[in-house]
Amino acid sequence: MVWTVGLGLWGLSRDNSVWRDEAATWQVARRSTADIWHLLGQVDVVHGLYYLLMHALFTCFGPGTTTLRLPSVLAVAVAAGCVTVIGQRLAGNWAGLGAGLALGLLPAVQFHLQEGRPYALVMAGAAVSTLLLVGLLERPASWRWAAYGVTVLLSALLNWLALLVLVAHAVTLCWTRAARGTWLRWTLAAGGAVAGTAPLILFSQGQSEQISWIPPLTWHMLIGPAILLAIGTLGALLDHPLPDRPSLASVALPLLAVPLLALTGISLIKPLFLDRYILFGHLGLTLLIGTALGRAIAATTPRFPRTACLVLPLALLSALGALLPQSLAKRSPESRVDDVLSAADHVHHLKHPGDAVLFIPAARRDTALVSPDAFRGLRDIALTESPATSGTLKGVEAEPAAITAKIPHCTRILLVTDAPGVAKRDSAHRDKAKRAALRRYFTPVTDETVRGRRVTVYERLPDPRPGPNP
Repeated sequence: MVWTVGLGLWGLSRDNSVWRDEAATWQVARRSTADIWHLLGQVDVVHGLYYLLMHALFTCFGPGTTTLRLPSVLAVAVAAGCVTVIGQRLAGNWAGLGAGLALGLLPAVQFHLQEGRPYALVMAGAAVSTLLLVGLLERPASWRWAAYGVTVLLSALLNWLALLVLVAHAVTLCWTRAARGTWLRWTLAAGGAVAGTAPLILFSQGQSEQISWIPPLTWHMLIGPAILLAIGTLGALLDHPLPDRPSLASVALPLLAVPLLALTGISLIKPLFLDRYILFGHLGLTLLIGTALGRAIAATTPRFPRTACLVLPLALLSALGALLPQSLAKRSPESRVDDVLSAADHVHHLKHPGDAVLFIPAARRDTALVSPDAFRGLRDIALTESPATSGTLKGVEAEPAAITAKIPHCTRILLVTDAPGVAKRDSAHRDKAKRAALRRYFTPVTDETVRGRRVTVYERLPDPRPGPNP
């Protein structure tokens, strides 16, 4: 856990950058509880519990990159502790230690280790519930079943796809030939978690337009998952169960494979394939890596008893060295598609008193919502209802005709949009109207691009003067 916290604190601020997904967390967490409830009725209800948690943290400790990301660091550390204990119980000390140390090095985990979003917390919940299940297979107890159900419920309230962990656990119970009493208690606990999540699942269906941008599943999207499954299968083949205990493979392989295969099946019906939704599957992968390391140490011990203990630190240092370029890249601002704070800083230095501001698309208003001080004094001429009042993430803008009627009366306008390499073609009629009016009445005088965002300053063209009569 200490090792994982160290990996998480390393470069935590990413040069004081915040990208668009984290900006959603930041701006919602700064709203009042009443405004957050109003928002959840319109959008992002699937993240409601996480937003309320971050609101409490921002209220107590103030907004900042540390407050934003530290919960994810601590969550992954909890997950690392859980897989260490699971590995130690089922495959020995070296396997457990190897699994716990490997978790924070996995590339996907490194990305979410420092991310102000709920997926690391979901993984921690899956790790705790899996640890509880392993304990219940050895020593059943009513309080543990209750804790198991509550843990799965909380994970699902952070992201209801976390319920896929129940399917993985069901496979584990089949694999280990659990007794009928164990099945009955598990069914009650799992049923309670599903029932508690059902209102969220049903309500979120009305907001499914939010994920309409997810592309349909293609074969090349499955190459990475197939490699992970191959590595996990190899680790499962190396597993040698300890006497009177479930095999580590019976816990780890379903945890890796079942959520991945289930999400793939769901995505064939409705596009939903994003690896972050099943980040907790990496718990199974790291357990299988740990058992492979444990087997390597066991094979080395008879011949080289004095040096066998060096296998794990050498493997750890080798992995750290091999992954160092990627680790550094994930801790740089360029690892994300854009940076809201850098764009806001540019606006702060480019603005003049009385300037107006436009955003294309309207979602880029998150720049102002995260850094309101940088936009102080600017007139948002397109906005008619603020995000907090409207219960949205980007606010409500006026009709195109109303916006284009205001533009000619401005002297200078700052346009905040996406950088050329990131920007998509304007699709909204409102955004096309904004650009057309800017081209007609203004000329760009400053155009700066930084970390995925673009800030352009437009100045009013001089009024055309009639020429002399011939």
